[in-house]
Amino acid sequence: MSIRKEKFLTLATLEYANKTTEDLKQMYRQVLKKGMHGLCFSPYLEGQEPGDQITEDQIRKRMEIISPYTKWIRSFSCTDGNEAIPKIAQEYGMKTLVGAWLGNDIEINKKEISNLIKLANDGYVDIAAVGNEVMYRGDLSEYELLSHIYQVKKEVTGIPVGYVDAYYEFVDHPRITEACDIILANCYPFWEGCDLDYSLLYMKDMYHRALRAGNGKKVIISETGWPSNGTNLEGAFPSYENAMKYFINTQKWSEEDDIEVFFFSSFDESWKVGPEGDVGAYWGIWDKNEELKY
Repeated sequence: MSIRKEKFLTLATLEYANKTTEDLKQMYRQVLKKGMHGLCFSPYLEGQEPGDQITEDQIRKRMEIISPYTKWIRSFSCTDGNEAIPKIAQEYGMKTLVGAWLGNDIEINKKEISNLIKLANDGYVDIAAVGNEVMYRGDLSEYELLSHIYQVKKEVTGIPVGYVDAYYEFVDHPRITEACDIILANCYPFWEGCDLDYSLLYMKDMYHRALRAGNGKKVIISETGWPSNGTNLEGAFPSYENAMKYFINTQKWSEEDDIEVFFFSSFDESWKVGPEGDVGAYWGIWDKNEELKY
């Protein structure tokens, strides 16, 4: 173990030494009350999943809950009712990182891009994200993704246009990095099996790798979080205590170093169990019944 890691582990251990779960909850609530830069918005109610039509009423109900705690909101799609998210967010005084969800369906992709362009030109978008983890999933070729990015950049003016993916994809795909006005990097120590004690140090390293790849471009952490329940991944263990510690560490770093972070996620969503294993349903600050978990 390096001296740097030993020092970090000591600091992390000291901060939470002898803290009970109730102590952690109190610390968590204090940090949450101060607010955060950004929050990923979870629109789907129990029994819903992507592809289902969501209503403005359910969006507005959840916006009412989260608006006191965040300055920005991130949405993931511009179809099936998701296109109302940035409009409603603006009603509550929040800025918007609005995403077009791109996959392997050409017609859906066209509709997503068209709606993103319209929302941006109507003044509801502060940052436009053309695709989310498309390279990671392999849904499109690099050329296909670039054509979508450049289309949005051509038809939208006055706001930065970027693409969301794992931090290392911006190292591996310099043409995509070059096309982006802004780097939107997902940084998840959990998904790389990192022990909670080293997770903040690891996330900082992820961020700086994206920063170097961007060669002077602004980097925003578009997603990070820690699940409160489920099966461990190597040294990364989901638990209420670890989720609280990760949130506290992330928000303190965000504030102290002026790092713009969108925390994942606002609400637990059961549909994610399939795609992400049993941890998928437990990333929210609020549970699936819209109650604050901690």
